[in-house]
Amino acid sequence: MNEAEIHEILSRLLLAGKLSGGVKLGEHRLADLFGVSRERIRKVLHRLGHERLLEIVKNRGAFTIEPDLREGRIVYEARRILESGMAAHLADNLTQAQVERLQQHVDAEAEALRRGDQATWQALSAEFHFLLAEMTGNPIVQRQAHELISRTLMLVKRYETTAGSTCGCEEHRAIFRALAGRERGKAVKAMNSHLSLVETRLRPIACVAEGPSLEELVAAEIAARRAGDAAIPVAAA
Repeated sequence: MNEAEIHEILSRLLLAGKLSGGVKLGEHRLADLFGVSRERIRKVLHRLGHERLLEIVKNRGAFTIEPDLREGRIVYEARRILESGMAAHLADNLTQAQVERLQQHVDAEAEALRRGDQATWQALSAEFHFLLAEMTGNPIVQRQAHELISRTLMLVKRYETTAGSTCGCEEHRAIFRALAGRERGKAVKAMNSHLSLVETRLRPIACVAEGPSLEELVAAEIAARRAGDAAIPVAAA
């Protein structure tokens, strides 16, 4: 298994909130699980640390991050600043092909909800924001959006109430309609409103039941990949 595949598996597990906070991801342990050298694992862990999906502690190693609602307020503020600018830019510059692609995407979100397919809706919901960043054509914006969205995905998975699905789908459609209508002010307002509402749906919880071990999760991902099954979906953004 190459480094890109290992990175994909670990990032999906982290973004899906499958691992508790403060868990050490040891190089020896992961090297055995993936059947690769420690050097390859070390490169992947440092990349995940750079992407802010792991905490790299000098002389101690890599640890999973416990999403913090207090930090989340700062991250959502940063997202509103960045993504409201994205919305303004896209309202002025979207091509017809991009409008059609967004139309297909929000329709797919609605169809997944209609079927009761929560996992597919969660993946599509996250992809909506990555798609908007991609459509700006600006690599710096894309990198910043990826980092911020990734950080809030873990918060949403950990803290969002179950009522968020239908609301989020409707909010994405409102953003799309404003963008498709070239309504700059409405697009900015819809984006800011959506991100603020997602933030308000985050609630502290008393405890989280212990889930599968790292070994079990990685083994399941590897087995699914070999069987050609869909990877673990990320949470809604």
